[in-house]
Amino acid sequence: MLFRTLLTRGPKRQTPSSGAFMHYFFWALVVTAVGLALAALLGWQTTGTLRGTLTVFLICAILAVLEISLSFDNAIVNANKLKEMTPLWQRRFLTWGILIAVFGMRILFPLLVVVVAAGISPWKALMLASTRPEEYAEIMHHAHLPIAAFGGTFLMMVGLNFFFDTDKDIHWLNWLECRMSRVASIRSVEVAVVLLIILTFSALLPGRSSQVFIWAAIWGLVTFLLVEILGRALDSPKATLGAGARGGLGAFLYLEVLDASFSFDGVIGAFALSQNLFIIAIGLGIGAMYVRSMTIMLVEKGTLTQYRYLEHGAFYAIIALSVVMFAQALIEIPEAVTGLGGAVVIGASLWSSIRWNKQCDHTRA
Repeated sequence: MLFRTLLTRGPKRQTPSSGAFMHYFFWALVVTAVGLALAALLGWQTTGTLRGTLTVFLICAILAVLEISLSFDNAIVNANKLKEMTPLWQRRFLTWGILIAVFGMRILFPLLVVVVAAGISPWKALMLASTRPEEYAEIMHHAHLPIAAFGGTFLMMVGLNFFFDTDKDIHWLNWLECRMSRVASIRSVEVAVVLLIILTFSALLPGRSSQVFIWAAIWGLVTFLLVEILGRALDSPKATLGAGARGGLGAFLYLEVLDASFSFDGVIGAFALSQNLFIIAIGLGIGAMYVRSMTIMLVEKGTLTQYRYLEHGAFYAIIALSVVMFAQALIEIPEAVTGLGGAVVIGASLWSSIRWNKQCDHTRA
């Protein structure tokens, strides 16, 4: 329902049409068909049974749905940033960015984690994934703590940076956001908040795990600050790298790191459903294509302008996801719970936006 509402309503109050759906989701549907066909083929080759083939097929479909549910807020944030980019850099993000998202984060990233964690070559990591998936998945599981700390810190800074803004004048949860906007005049207040949360979670972990968590989280914080500094320098009107850089290279780098942070938890969590790297890559790759399509739709239809509080819901969902990633260092939290929580928050912001629009229409009438 949430997805249908976003697709069919826009600044011009368009009526639903299959043509509009196909315009935005044609390539996502093509990738879905190809991906599920490859999943069925892979299932048959690895199991040799109809039941095993169907199992692999369903796992890929479930992974795609989880990726979409976990990344809906990512699409909204992407759309918000893309509005500020030139058409050239928008196209580059939507083409190069999807290649990096699918092949980089869903295939190369898990391999690099095993390369670093196990101290082996990329080829040996690929062979390990192909011939000994249980051992491969075990290495990925042990690497979850630093990855969650790094990605959670980066996402928490992204979310808090939206609310700790003195220029922010549209508030959804007015009682909270007004106060956050007022204290934003205190330099680096969001950094202080994140550091306090990091120290709180690290205090709940045993010695060695606590050290790993803190170091990874600090690197996540440093990465966010460096990306922010580099992005502003590259996209500054005084940048010396040419018009192309000023038009969005900094924003492009920011979005790629943001997408990586969103992907960390999904990639690691996918190993709970399958230990086969290629099955995971197919399922998450299908989901990533829908995120790309949703991003294009949100930009072209002006959905963020039409729905007043939708961005607020997305950034609250990002903060919630970052807290969940921290909490996973202590307890096991199913991916379905994470995805459902984000969808509920975004759905509530959409409902509030629709109510606001109706009230405005009533006032004008």
